[in-house]
Amino acid sequence: MRRVVVTGMGIACPLGLGVEHVWRRLIASESGIGAIQAFDTKDLPCKVAGQVPTGVKADGCLDIAEWIPVKDVKKMDRFIHLGMVAASEAMEDSGWLPESEDDKCATGVMIGSGIGGLQTIFEASIQVHEGRSRRLSPFFIPSALINLVSGHVSIKYGLKGPNHSAVTACATGVHAIGDASRLIMWGDADVMVAGGAEAAVCELGIAGFCASRALSTGFNDEPAKASRPWDKDRDGFVMGEGAGVLVLEEYEHAKRRDSGVTSLNCVLSSPRFHRARWST
Repeated sequence: MRRVVVTGMGIACPLGLGVEHVWRRLIASESGIGAIQAFDTKDLPCKVAGQVPTGVKADGCLDIAEWIPVKDVKKMDRFIHLGMVAASEAMEDSGWLPESEDDKCATGVMIGSGIGGLQTIFEASIQVHEGRSRRLSPFFIPSALINLVSGHVSIKYGLKGPNHSAVTACATGVHAIGDASRLIMWGDADVMVAGGAEAAVCELGIAGFCASRALSTGFNDEPAKASRPWDKDRDGFVMGEGAGVLVLEEYEHAKRRDSGVTSLNCVLSSPRFHRARWST
């Protein structure tokens, strides 16, 4: 069985964009949780979430126009935007930009999402309910489909290998990485772009989890203290958005092109019990 290694990493999360930028903020114990800015929370008991900061790329923030052509932005839900950002960084980090037909056919994508284009579906349903169904965008369906993260990444880089998506709630990202690594192990691909993307910090997403009493509501005035797993004062989890993507590669393939290598050890888990182990 072939060995699989990590040769590229990319991230877009509430701490910002870029692996180095996010890592510096993480080890400095900074929090990415704040008051929800995307919509009015006056009717909701939870008013905090982890949101990707807006701004310029140079500051580790997100201006989607720096990553995706303006004409294409409205053709995608935000979860696809975030997945594209993380995948672009991972591809650049790996140095793997296949040009030959054989290399393109040996490179695939496996990026999943737990719920996909929830905000897009929410807005479209309101439009239909208000009797404006004839004005629905022809891009509504493809902008919300979970597998279109993988689709758009493959289109951008011309990748023609296996193209799939995992959908397993909170375990989606690690399942996608595990499934992608097995495709390499079994010889179905030499390189896989794998990970997860989510953008459910919207009115419907927050309201849904509030209805199930799953979200923290006791730290609305102190957002940075809201996420406190295993703490005696914990009163729920905090919703966040973002994307994380790895470039996985067959070891000998990576060694031949002298790429930076990180070893991978991934354990499948249920959404409730996350067990991912990484070693370098």
